[in-house]
Amino acid sequence: MSAFANLRRPAILAVAVAATASLAACGGGDRPKADLAASRVTTIGVNSYLWRAALETVSFAPLLNEDSNGGVIVTDWYANPSNPGERVKLTVTILDQDLRADALRVAASRQVAQGGAWVDAPVQAATVQKLEDIILTKARELRRQAIKG
Repeated sequence: MSAFANLRRPAILAVAVAATASLAACGGGDRPKADLAASRVTTIGVNSYLWRAALETVSFAPLLNEDSNGGVIVTDWYANPSNPGERVKLTVTILDQDLRADALRVAASRQVAQGGAWVDAPVQAATVQKLEDIILTKARELRRQAIKG
């Protein structure tokens, strides 16, 4: 029995050395580092730069709903104190995990006060486009700041 034990010990030692060598190769310093400033940062369900920029942009209005996994932000009606006879409501939708212009949609509703009631009024397309531009510009700036560290 001692001869069998003597043969078994070198085999176990060889397996242990081989396992250690293969594990050491896995943990090398040549692993790629995570790029925190990548255009696709998705610790939430959508691009985090677009999400943060959208929240900052619509922060002037009270929020009704925000769903970071679905990428939807809905504000409540907001009336500018300098123009209380008009109010707006915004819906921002982030459609993708990438930081791209076509990953963002803004919809706006506008109402004006007439005869003591709120009446729907058209929203200029330039208004929605301007909001999208502001959000995209902020998102790109957030990404640039992350790159600088």
